[in-house]
Amino acid sequence: MRPAALLMLLFCSSLKAQENSFTINSIHMESLPAWEVLNGHNLTLKCLVDISTTSQVRPQHLVQFYKDDVMLNNVTSTEHTESYFIPQARVFHSGRYKCTVILNNKVKTTQEYQVVVRGVPNPMVTLNKKEEIEGGIVTVNCSVPEEEPPIYFIIEKNELDAKIVKQRREKNSNQNFVIMEFPIEEQDHLLVFTCQARIMSGIQQQTSEFTRSEFVTVRESFSTPRFHISPRGIITEGDQLQMKCTVQVTHLVQEYPEIIIQKGKTIVATTKHSNEAVYSVMALVEHSGHYKCKVESNRISKASSIVLNITELFPKPKLESSSSLLDQGKRLSLSCLVPGTPLANFTIQKEDMILSQDQNFSKIAEEKDSGVYTCTAGIGKVVKRSSAVQITVCEMLSTPKIFHDAKSEIIKGHTISISCQSINGTAPITYHLLKAMNIFRSYTMTSNDHAIFTDRPIKDVEYQCMADNCHSHSEMVSEVLRVKVIAPVDEVTISILSSNEVRSGDEMVLLCSVKEGTFPITYMFYKEKEDKPFYQTVMNSTQAFWHKQQTSKDQEGQYYCTASNQAILTRSSPRSSTLTVRVFLAPWKKGLIAVIVIGVIIATLIVGAKCYFLRKAKAKQIPVEMSRPAAPLLNSNNEKVSEPNVEANSHYGYNDDVGNHAMKTPNQNKDPQNTDVEYTEVEVSSVEPHQALGTKSTETVYSEIRKVDPNFMENRYSRTEGSLDGT
Repeated sequence: MRPAALLMLLFCSSLKAQENSFTINSIHMESLPAWEVLNGHNLTLKCLVDISTTSQVRPQHLVQFYKDDVMLNNVTSTEHTESYFIPQARVFHSGRYKCTVILNNKVKTTQEYQVVVRGVPNPMVTLNKKEEIEGGIVTVNCSVPEEEPPIYFIIEKNELDAKIVKQRREKNSNQNFVIMEFPIEEQDHLLVFTCQARIMSGIQQQTSEFTRSEFVTVRESFSTPRFHISPRGIITEGDQLQMKCTVQVTHLVQEYPEIIIQKGKTIVATTKHSNEAVYSVMALVEHSGHYKCKVESNRISKASSIVLNITELFPKPKLESSSSLLDQGKRLSLSCLVPGTPLANFTIQKEDMILSQDQNFSKIAEEKDSGVYTCTAGIGKVVKRSSAVQITVCEMLSTPKIFHDAKSEIIKGHTISISCQSINGTAPITYHLLKAMNIFRSYTMTSNDHAIFTDRPIKDVEYQCMADNCHSHSEMVSEVLRVKVIAPVDEVTISILSSNEVRSGDEMVLLCSVKEGTFPITYMFYKEKEDKPFYQTVMNSTQAFWHKQQTSKDQEGQYYCTASNQAILTRSSPRSSTLTVRVFLAPWKKGLIAVIVIGVIIATLIVGAKCYFLRKAKAKQIPVEMSRPAAPLLNSNNEKVSEPNVEANSHYGYNDDVGNHAMKTPNQNKDPQNTDVEYTEVEVSSVEPHQALGTKSTETVYSEIRKVDPNFMENRYSRTEGSLDGT
């Protein structure tokens, strides 16, 4: 209903505003009594609005109060001042306040004003109990009901009238209270708990005073334990010693605490179902010392201690041996001695086996006699044991054997395992591997298994094994193991003696060499792009040669070589880089070739010139008729033969165009001083009378033409064709 009424008010104000004019002159806030107040005091915030209007009636406007941009209250008013009342202001009321006035569609807001509430109310402290026994739990409840979370609480546990804080706990709570548990310890008697609350106000922290709780009375759950020793007074070895530790337990305790009797760090007696623990033993001097009785229950622990002295009846016996280290076959002698030489019962034993019930023991030592020996001496009920003596009987080593796991030859740089073993002999055995008579490495074996040494020899070497153990005999040395080391070929290079440019006919020598490698070495010489070597040899040398007595152009090209020996494990042998060889001709050969070429050129010119002149001479022998018609052809009977037609002439190779290219115009070669006679050159075909009809030749003839009529515009030149008889 309230939002609907607000809308109606705004609607009505809008209607009135259409008739009346108004303006909001100013708006501001005031705080009473001040912008900063003490916690619990009343606070009033006022919003003052100054509005001007043309109407006689004050317009209704809406006033809204905000804290940290959250609206706290809104009210419709016609007054200039509206208030927002905060009773008993708390820290959570601190913040930035402002107010807004809305009149029709006009809105105006004040600036933000900081309100600070100083101080925090003193917290309330309550306890779940006022009396508790040691080991119990007290629950403390600390609250500030007037404030809003988060609140930071600090609770301290104190002894009454003591300035030292026994325990302090802190916690940030999302509620206005906190509950914490505090254990009651052995040293607690009369306790009091204090609580403080801290609240953040903006960037500042407000802190309350420490509030004290009621008293808590602490009662003992059990008393401090007490020792009871029997017999009283001086205790001598052989007496029956009884040590009792007792404790008084309060009736409030539901179960007994645990009672522990300790000597040093060793627990000698314990109980959980009684108020006393008992330790009973026949007294010996080693029972003397410091004893502690501890009583423990939950988190409570109480203790007391005592020092006990036992009078010695006789000293501890001592076992003496002829030697702690004997060679096999030597005599082993043992004696059990007690200072003062009292009458006592003696036994000598090895581990748990009794060897003698006398004071002395002797035998020829064997390796199986190695072990730990002790002796005992007893007077009455008191029996004392000597300290243990370690006896070692040592068997002499057999000659060590040396062997390796590889073949007869080792590749340079590869790992070889060398084994040393002495089958007989007492362990531990120390093996020394000798390399070239110097100690290379040492191993100590705790059994008769073989010792394995690893090495990477780079040349032929001799190894030996030297073994040593506890026996007095000097070290045993094995036979010499000789290892042959073979080196793979390395850094294959190819070169040529003299120069890379070889004169044809001279000697050519290629050299293939390696930096190192075990002999024999197989050398192969290749020419580039050829699968098979053109030369192969096996040498006991780091280099191999290939000779060519007389070099020709065929030897020009690129060469390389490969080298391999028995140490090469891969399929491909190491190869050299490529060498380029050029073959050039000798100067006299170059001259000979030049002479031959020039001779061929001269001969060619001579033959060409000769052919040219012969042709020229032959062409001049053919007669040519000047401008006369050709004579009729006669057969063998002097009969006239008709002129063949074109087809017949074509059959005999006749060409109608022959000679036409030699004709000249009348104006050519014209002499201006003699205009009556002109000469022309004509090619004619002639056939010798004795030749066959199909054979013809061509000759050049000159014709003389005389001019009859000077007005004749064009001289006629005739083309004379040779007849079969040449006329």
